[in-house]
Amino acid sequence: MTQDYTGSCLCGAIAFELTGDIAAFFLCYCSRCRKGTGSAHAANLFAPDALIYWTRGAEHLRQYQHNNSRHCRSFCPTCASPMPQVQPDCIVIPAGCLDQVPEVTISAGICWSDRAKWVDGIAAADKTDGLPQNHSRR
Repeated sequence: MTQDYTGSCLCGAIAFELTGDIAAFFLCYCSRCRKGTGSAHAANLFAPDALIYWTRGAEHLRQYQHNNSRHCRSFCPTCASPMPQVQPDCIVIPAGCLDQVPEVTISAGICWSDRAKWVDGIAAADKTDGLPQNHSRR
């Protein structure tokens, strides 16, 4: 069954509706995601067959493409909230920008070998113990 979600940035300038199923939920521990979120990891949902409709502020949406990598961030220029990225094969949705909590479990912690050493002390709080750990960098 296809799911419908809504989401927005912190200041409300950008809003969207998403229709489709979430295929995966990854916590990425790479240094780029840590810098982009200011946290231990990025929490992103992947929806390869979903459709997104920008209901407010699409003209404000900004993107940052990191040099020599596939790492890209979409964000609101006013409040800097991460926003969904429409990629050729998938829509990547920062989990925190959704209004609803999707009923999907974390698929894996990725780029685990690139994690900050202080993450080991909080891994239990992230509920990632026992999940597959992908050690490659994207």
